[in-house]
Amino acid sequence: MSQMSFGDAEYAGKRKRTRREEFLAEMEKVVPWSALESLIEPHYPKAGGGRRPYPLAAMLRTHLMQNWFGLSDPAMEEALYEITPLRHFARLRCCCSPKTDHLCSLKIDQGWTPRERPSAGV
Repeated sequence: MSQMSFGDAEYAGKRKRTRREEFLAEMEKVVPWSALESLIEPHYPKAGGGRRPYPLAAMLRTHLMQNWFGLSDPAMEEALYEITPLRHFARLRCCCSPKTDHLCSLKIDQGWTPRERPSAGV
């Protein structure tokens, strides 16, 4: 297990759970993560053609949070830096680890043709 950052240690000591944290905990339970990832995985970029892609799970979670909270690509990038529960839900470590940028978020959003886009009923 890796060492906690100072920010993570401070966050771990807080007592009250926010509505945002409650919502993300509920989404963690009800979203069929493995089913969604298996639908996206064949279309997701593979390593070896330039910059290494971000993990699919992190991008999927970031994209969904962006839609749930109504954030633009740059606003989501900033939120991942500033809001610990969002960073934890996306499974990103700390501000100094790789994070999504708005261009990467656009790639996952625009990568499918309408025929390939996964249905909402998954």
